[in-house]
Amino acid sequence: MSTAHQNLSSYDAATLPRAEGLRIGIVVSDWNVRVTGALLEGAVALLTAQGIAAKDLIIRRVPGSFELAFAAQLLAEHTDVEAILCLGCIIQGETRHFDFVAQGVTQGIGRVSLDYHLPVIFGVLTTETLEQALERSGGRHGNKGTEAAVTALRMIDLQRSLEVDQQAGR
Repeated sequence: MSTAHQNLSSYDAATLPRAEGLRIGIVVSDWNVRVTGALLEGAVALLTAQGIAAKDLIIRRVPGSFELAFAAQLLAEHTDVEAILCLGCIIQGETRHFDFVAQGVTQGIGRVSLDYHLPVIFGVLTTETLEQALERSGGRHGNKGTEAAVTALRMIDLQRSLEVDQQAGR
């Protein structure tokens, strides 16, 4: 997570697993598109730089962040992907709506990951202001979309290494 004290969008590309041949699903919210569009750009740039062909990125758009979990579930059920990135932005308003949406999105994305034994990555900004969201979607605190892509590659690598260990009887 990017904070005022740490920018996790900084990474050493040499330490990331290569990604040729991987298929990655990305679901992105159209709500706060100025922010989510930048998150998507960051994710796609990282994934293609690591060797994933553009044709192997399955990108689907949903109206808002609340719909991300269901879209991730649909991708898990109907495509052959190694991971799914969920990209969204929820900005605090004057009502408790923010709390309910953020909680539902968080729980839904986590549930899909566990139900489908698949890395489903939480790339959803939950900020108090638009300015904070912009700072975390390519601004001074990095890009949460890039972070989500890094996380996906690392989690795919972890899952594969554990499967290899299991097959080898370790």
